[in-house]
Amino acid sequence: MIYLDNNATTPLLPEVVDAMLPFLTKHYANPSVAYDFAAPVREAMEKAHVQVAELINASPEEIIFTGCGTEADNSAIASALALQPSRKKVVVGATEHSAIGKAAAHIAGKQNVLVIPVQRDGRLDLEVLRSTLENHAPEIALVSIMWANNETGVIHPVEEIAALTQAAGIPFHTDAIQAAGKVPIDVAALPVTYLSLAAHKFHGPKGVGALYVRTGARFRNQLVGGGQEAGRRAGTENVAGIVAMGAAAEAMRYRIADGVMHRVELLRNHFENLVVDGLDSVTINGSPEHRVPNTSNLCISGARAEAMLMLLDEAGLCCSSGSACKTGSSAPSAVLTAMGIPARDARTSLRFSLSSLTTAVEVESAAKLVIDAAVRVRRESPQGGVVIHS
Repeated sequence: MIYLDNNATTPLLPEVVDAMLPFLTKHYANPSVAYDFAAPVREAMEKAHVQVAELINASPEEIIFTGCGTEADNSAIASALALQPSRKKVVVGATEHSAIGKAAAHIAGKQNVLVIPVQRDGRLDLEVLRSTLENHAPEIALVSIMWANNETGVIHPVEEIAALTQAAGIPFHTDAIQAAGKVPIDVAALPVTYLSLAAHKFHGPKGVGALYVRTGARFRNQLVGGGQEAGRRAGTENVAGIVAMGAAAEAMRYRIADGVMHRVELLRNHFENLVVDGLDSVTINGSPEHRVPNTSNLCISGARAEAMLMLLDEAGLCCSSGSACKTGSSAPSAVLTAMGIPARDARTSLRFSLSSLTTAVEVESAAKLVIDAAVRVRRESPQGGVVIHS
């Protein structure tokens, strides 16, 4: 099996498993109790706050652990709106993950969501954002633009967005779930108010995420009960998951510094070159320059995505036609559609996402499987439809 769907989830690193296991077995105490048996658990939680903070150059006190990235996203939106009752609007990008797009519509009301379009390369239209802030600033509670897109890997101009929101006096949230552990993030050098993370996107476990809240920023907890996470997120902590997230954050911080993601980028480019050289009518969706190093979204004209996925699955290659959260949908990708890509091309697009564990052998084998599958789909179904097996 060749796994090229790491934007959906990543495998645990061995050191992450090693860090996690004692808190599923030996150290099972509740961290909120005072006796000595719980001391190692509390210490491990404190260490995890430091490790996650160091991944984005924050302070440990600015990290709130959550149950997932979606909770982190929802909490940022709900908090910003709750603390500014006179401001009812939320600004989002046209290619946001549903954890932002749907949450904003649900919490603020669909009529209060201002959607900023993206350009053909998938990057946010800064001129429209600038105009929107100029015209609606007193009404806007939050601007929420993702750091990197989950389907195309396209990186938005976060520095420019942060500067615009800061000048307008509006809090800025960025969903960095697909960026963390892939590109350097430095919140100390960037006026970001809130930032969301999810452990399972950078070799940590599922079921744990984090929200960065800048010191001095207003925040209202969404879960009420106990005083966990300094009173900002009630509920007994998922200690094993949090410890593992800390270990994964530390591991990826070192790996980024060692240049591992540059190696991943070279492998991604090699994969794309092999597929483009082996097939005609293949294009890269999104900016080739401004994207995270692991992601490739390819339009393979004449080869419907569902037919390709069926053949590639049979051949042992895992990839996707878009967000894992929308698997099973027959509609063309909303992300690609927002970029102005015709539905015909969106329906023949596949996402391949590598990780720091992906090898050159896997990439070369995967490229051959993609080429073979495309040739077959085009031959057996000239309209690019699903292959019928006899």
